[in-house]
Amino acid sequence: MELMQSRKLGYLAVSLGFYKTLFSAPGTSTSSEIPLDEQKAMGLSDGLIRFSIGLDNNIERTYQIMKECMIELGVL
Repeated sequence: MELMQSRKLGYLAVSLGFYKTLFSAPGTSTSSEIPLDEQKAMGLSDGLIRFSIGLDNNIERTYQIMKECMIELGVL
């Protein structure tokens, strides 16, 4: 997420209510009140990223930056 933010893709956030692209790690933010064993059962892993794609005049560019970041980090 820090890489994507440094590439001006969007912003790290705890709440996804904003008009720009935001991303968060729900296991450590919005769902942090859920016990770890329940998070695991729900599929909330440390590597899970939640995206909220904002108002975007070039969605292809946004997708390409996301993909490049994930490839660079070995996620894809």
